[in-house]
Amino acid sequence: MKSINPANQEIIKEYKELNAKEVKTRIEQVHEKWLEWKGSSFEFRSELMFNLAKVLRKNQQKYAEIISLEMGKPITESLGEVEKSAWVCEYYAEEAENMLKDEVLKSDAESSFVSFEPLGVVLAVMPWNFPFWQVFRFAAPALMAGNVGLLKHASNVMGCAEAIEDCFMEAGFPENVFKNLVIGSSKVEAIVKHSYVKATTLTGSEYAGRKVAGASGAALKKSVLELGGSDPFIVLEDANLEEAAYWGVFSRLLNNGQSCIAAKRFILHKDIADKYLSLIRAEIKKWNIGDPIDESCKLGPLARPDLLTDLEIQLKDAVDKGAEILEGGKAISGAGNYFEPTIIKNLTPQMNIYHEETFGPVFSIYIVKNEEEAIKLANASEFGLGASLWTSNKERGVKLARRVESGAVFINGMTKSDPRLPFGGIKKSGYGRELSHYGIKEFLNMKTIWVG
Repeated sequence: MKSINPANQEIIKEYKELNAKEVKTRIEQVHEKWLEWKGSSFEFRSELMFNLAKVLRKNQQKYAEIISLEMGKPITESLGEVEKSAWVCEYYAEEAENMLKDEVLKSDAESSFVSFEPLGVVLAVMPWNFPFWQVFRFAAPALMAGNVGLLKHASNVMGCAEAIEDCFMEAGFPENVFKNLVIGSSKVEAIVKHSYVKATTLTGSEYAGRKVAGASGAALKKSVLELGGSDPFIVLEDANLEEAAYWGVFSRLLNNGQSCIAAKRFILHKDIADKYLSLIRAEIKKWNIGDPIDESCKLGPLARPDLLTDLEIQLKDAVDKGAEILEGGKAISGAGNYFEPTIIKNLTPQMNIYHEETFGPVFSIYIVKNEEEAIKLANASEFGLGASLWTSNKERGVKLARRVESGAVFINGMTKSDPRLPFGGIKKSGYGRELSHYGIKEFLNMKTIWVG
């Protein structure tokens, strides 16, 4: 297992994968610790979680550099990711006890209520694109609820995985409350089946989601999946075009275009399409391409060479079938996995790009006659993670947002995750929710207690 710098293809570090016996031992150790951890007080867990936020901020520069070196995120974004990870720790440290207090319900009993109780060991299969944030948004609520965590991180960000485990130890968490597993994907199914593992959460590809969901279902275990997205970015004729252009480009190019909730399908009203396209073309030119460790860099390399190849295949298929590339369209020569910001239009259902997620700096342009056509096109996707809708009429925006088939709709703003708001998708974007009070309750036994 190798960690490779995507900016220059140099090997950062090699990791030895754990064998089956070592994995089994770690599962047993984490389960044993859960028997103790589940009885700890919210006050104790909260103190540790606040410590965790402090450790993240103290080591913010170091952690950000690890992120940028391993997966190519611009350093300014990596610094923000570490800060956001600290925020989610503080959020659940402050809110978890109130979220999980007994809920009194009326019934024929003298008293009846719901008690929220932890399940045990939760396996987290996490992706490389937000290697700190994705882990902490799972770990903070799971551990505050009394569960313990096993992390199977993406193979190309094992440096991040090790740093995260060290972070928990430095914050004072008992050993084995949170444990990293240096393993490849082939070992995940056996872990899901282990009797001590009670639930699984996965953020990743549709393929990985199907595998984990299948293994979890066969073992009759709970799973939460956050998979791909092909988010519509709808700009209506009455939108503030300058704002919509700025945030559209920001959303599409954030994280080098490698975000599940990035704006991917730009659905433009015909009356403003030409002006909007000129605005985003101008905005794209402001994004400096370079070494992600350099603070002037706004757009770095894709995380792996195969991701660059996937984009080339999608674009060639589209062009061969009649699409037109307005900007970019090819890899940038050199050692790193750099790809030009690309604008493509005249897309039809015969093209793969019409149906697939594009994981890179590609703007897919669709032009519609009216709002009805915009909503129909927005929903003509097998994904349903997020959406962004732009209009100066907020009442109109809310009315249309209710008709968009997705887990979230942001009106006059880019789709984003926030610890205070539930996050997740529908259709092939997965099921279940993370964050907010909804997310912390996913891996709990909601136990009814009836007193006669």
